[in-house]
This record gives sequence, structure tokens and C-alpha cells, in this order.
Amino acid sequence: MRNRFRASKRAFTSTLAMLAIMFAVNSAAYGLDHSVQQLIVSVAANWDASSGKLQLFERSGGGWKAVAPPVPVLYGKSGLVWGRGVYGTDEPGTHKQEHDGRAPAGVFAIGTIYTYDPALPSEAKYPFHTVGPGDAWVDDINSPNYNKFVTIQDPANPPPWFEKQKMRHGDFAYRWLVEIRHNSDPPVPNAGSAIFFHIRRGPDRKTAGCTTMAEGELVKMIQWLRADKHPHYALLPRSEYEAKWKAWGLPSPQEAAAVLP
Repeated sequence: MRNRFRASKRAFTSTLAMLAIMFAVNSAAYGLDHSVQQLIVSVAANWDASSGKLQLFERSGGGWKAVAPPVPVLYGKSGLVWGRGVYGTDEPGTHKQEHDGRAPAGVFAIGTIYTYDPALPSEAKYPFHTVGPGDAWVDDINSPNYNKFVTIQDPANPPPWFEKQKMRHGDFAYRWLVEIRHNSDPPVPNAGSAIFFHIRRGPDRKTAGCTTMAEGELVKMIQWLRADKHPHYALLPRSEYEAKWKAWGLPSPQEAAAVLP
């Protein structure tokens, strides 16, 4: 009886171990958490591309459904490189560094919207902050506040670093800043800072690492975003997208055909 009990216990333990392995494999294969109901997808032709298309997706059944037509966007003037986010952080190869002129590739959560305006566009419902005279985004790699939003106490007597890092410039391109949470949890010094969606300066004006588009298209995105749908952004060169979409839980190449270069 005792031997049968021991054998039964070993079999039960073995079954639990097997179920745990199966769960871990299935979870890894599933990719993005199911709470992510909104996904912004952009696919570049290759690592050196500085332009592409972007499209908005929402979960539909077991897959994703495009909810808006694709729009043209611009990336870093030197192309793309791996970033630090939900996915991309642990990928082999070159990773983003401060002032490298490349947009971070991977999958990233969407953070706060920053704006010069006192309110978001009509129909928009998302956490936002109206940028004030003391607000800054720190890009000093030696600062303990690197890649963080900060507010200084006395804008009339700012510290020496403030002028180059302040957020309110009266620059039309920064009227709407949608935070892409690259290198945020926590920030790693020199791994890249201040990555946003914002208004493009022209149809061919590449960026230092942000993703830009026409103002009207950016406003439509802002109106679509909903915090309770946990929006994320996936930016990849085509070769990596085709290799990783299934494991990361992204739209299939068929679902994302309109943004594939």
C-alpha cells in the first residue's frame, strides 16, 4: 500500500511538472497579455529605413482587426535599432543609445499624452498633462532623472540644464506628444530617452528617434486611444516582424498586410 501511494504521488508530481512546462510554453507562445486590446503597428522595410506605414488594430476574436487605414510615418534619420520595452530588450544585436538618430524597435506600452493645450481633442479620453513652463524631459545620461518627466519648482530661475530639456518651446511639432515607453521601467543610462509620437515637421523630415505623422492622423490616434484597453506600439523591420509576430502575439502578416513594405 505504501509503495503504491509513493508511486501515485510521484506520478501526480510528474503530471504537475508537465502541466507547468506546458503552461509556460503556451504563455511564451501567446505573446502580449490579453489585456492589451489596442495595438499600433508599424513595419519598416529594413533596419536602415526612415519611413513606413502605421495602422491601428483592436483585438477581434482570436486575432486582430485593423480599425483605420494605414498612414505614412517617419522614424529616426538613421533607421531603427533594438529598444527596451515589453519586447526587444533581450534581443541580440545593436541596441539604441542616446543621440544615435535611430528609432527603437520592439513592442512598447503607451504612456501619458503631453500637450500645450488645456484639453485633449474632442472625443479623446486618455490620461494627459498640459505642459507648463517648468516641465522637462531629462536626456542627460548622468542625471538620476534620466529619461523621466520632471517639473522644476522655479521656472523663473531654472537650473543650467533646463533650457535644452524643457518641454514647452512653442514648437508646433510638440503640440501633441504621445509617450512611447521605451527604456522606462527602469531607465538605463545612455539607452535612449524622450521617445514619442508627435507631429512631423514635413513629409520628408526624419527624426532623432521618434515616430512622426501628419497632425490630423496623430489627432485621430489620440481620439482612439483608451487607457483601459492598454494600448501598445509595435515597430519592427519587416524581416523581424515576419519572424516574431506569432510568438509576440502581433497581427499576422495577412492581418497587417497594409503596413508591410
